[in-house]
Amino acid sequence: MAFGVFIHKVDSKYDDSPTEQYQFPKSYLKRAQACIASWIVYYEPTKVKNSKGYFAIAKIKNIIPDPKAENMYVALVEEGSYLEFPNKVPFKIHGELIERGLLNELGKISGRAQSSVRPISIEDFNRILDMGLENDEALLPRIEDNMDRSEVHEDEAVFMHENSRDRISYIGSRIVRDRFFRKNVLSAYDERCAITGLKLINGGGRAEVEAAHIKPVHMNGPDSIQNGIALSGTVHWMFDRGLIGLSDDMEVLISRHVNDRESIEGLIRPDGFALTPNDHRLAPHPVFLKWHRDNCFKQ
Repeated sequence: MAFGVFIHKVDSKYDDSPTEQYQFPKSYLKRAQACIASWIVYYEPTKVKNSKGYFAIAKIKNIIPDPKAENMYVALVEEGSYLEFPNKVPFKIHGELIERGLLNELGKISGRAQSSVRPISIEDFNRILDMGLENDEALLPRIEDNMDRSEVHEDEAVFMHENSRDRISYIGSRIVRDRFFRKNVLSAYDERCAITGLKLINGGGRAEVEAAHIKPVHMNGPDSIQNGIALSGTVHWMFDRGLIGLSDDMEVLISRHVNDRESIEGLIRPDGFALTPNDHRLAPHPVFLKWHRDNCFKQ
């Protein structure tokens, strides 16, 4: 099993969509091919303002020639494998590299540090994964409401094992992925419902808001913050059933099929628009919003 690092920037000149595909030139083909049927880490360079560092993982399903660009190739991401880290993993901590395989025999950063596609050791992969998914209970769901504590504790114990297969088994768990998706989305929205603007915390100190997938998981919607939005329980129910939707500029749309439009209008923020994260890179992607309008929203 060969692991890799793929460099990605939001404003990349390449035709990249981290949840679906990664475009690269022929010069990186051999390195990328080594990652087929294996896992890669996405990294945003330090020169990018507010760099996310190592920010996500995904499994590469296949690599094909790009039908739209000569001498270019596309690495296809396996559906449902993309997972964003709840914790940013920086390039360095206290002056020491996290990806230690970049050091040469003299202890200096080698030229490979500049490669957009590069191999990564199992040890470095495990270290990044551990740091990126380190548990933080603050925004996790109220597990007593919908799952067995012993099951979660068992997952956490497996994750801390030194075996990469155990880690990969852990991140493949739907329960685990839902927990980290919730944490990522609620952090992006400051635990506030995007539609109502309300931030409600229960007596146990946990946010009552829920993390909704815009394109559902069962329809191959990725566990990406851009495919998520924070919604209160009632609003989440209406959103999933297509009674409300969102335009590309985040205007709240109300279906003609609702039976109490006035009450629903009373739930929506006064300006009629949903909140978005302070970091524009985390805002809902138009592709997912369009999917919801076309396939879920009742016009």
